[in-house]
Amino acid sequence: MIRKIIMTSCVTGLLLGASGQAEAHFGMVIPSENIVTQKKKSVELFLSFSHPFENIGMEMTKPEEFYVIKDGKRTDLLPLLKETKVMDHKAWQTTYQVKRPGVYHFAMEPVPYWEPAEDLSIIHYTKTIVAAFGADEGWDDPMGLPTEIVPMLRPFGNYAGNSFSGKVLMNGKLVPHAEVEVEFYNQDGSLVAPSDYHVTQVIKADANGIFTFACPKGGWWGFSALNEADYTLKNPQGEAKGVELGAVLWIYLDEYQSK
Repeated sequence: MIRKIIMTSCVTGLLLGASGQAEAHFGMVIPSENIVTQKKKSVELFLSFSHPFENIGMEMTKPEEFYVIKDGKRTDLLPLLKETKVMDHKAWQTTYQVKRPGVYHFAMEPVPYWEPAEDLSIIHYTKTIVAAFGADEGWDDPMGLPTEIVPMLRPFGNYAGNSFSGKVLMNGKLVPHAEVEVEFYNQDGSLVAPSDYHVTQVIKADANGIFTFACPKGGWWGFSALNEADYTLKNPQGEAKGVELGAVLWIYLDEYQSK
């Protein structure tokens, strides 16, 4: 459900584009690289909650959980997080030392974010996948998140223009006709969208919960499948309100390089 809600003036500076329409929120887990080689054996990871194409940040409370899974083993990384800034707003960062070959799945569960403009809470289960030292197995393993996107294209070693395919899961089951929002991380702010519609691309998954999107430019691309939770949370006034669950996956695509 792409957010096209007219906002009141009290939140205009944070959420509105020039036309008065709200753009999509994205949980973000962005590593310094998604392929680790002998040249650099550590990965910096930046966690934020933002509008990636518009380069508009939001304050992010320290996550509920942040961890990595490799070969089925989960390692808690939450104690390693340090406060930082992403898009001039509170975010979180850590450095992870990669010691062995493997495919590393990083995941974040944030504290629920109350969005008054939409009258609901937002929880984006966000993940990214890093390959190390030539390993190439397990990239399509689910992490067991309440909701997630499982890649069907290997999520590393790809070129701009490749078509990415993924399947949307909720409680381990496929989500037919899930709506998926897509945004490019306009990290240096150099890109301008022709219209508000271009900021957030929207795809419908098929009856098997599978979607495909061709990424036209090298860089970080975020995919967010949104569904309504079967429970409510209390808003700041103590009222029970709905919850939007986001299954968010970030992948990186490289441009071709010349000799």
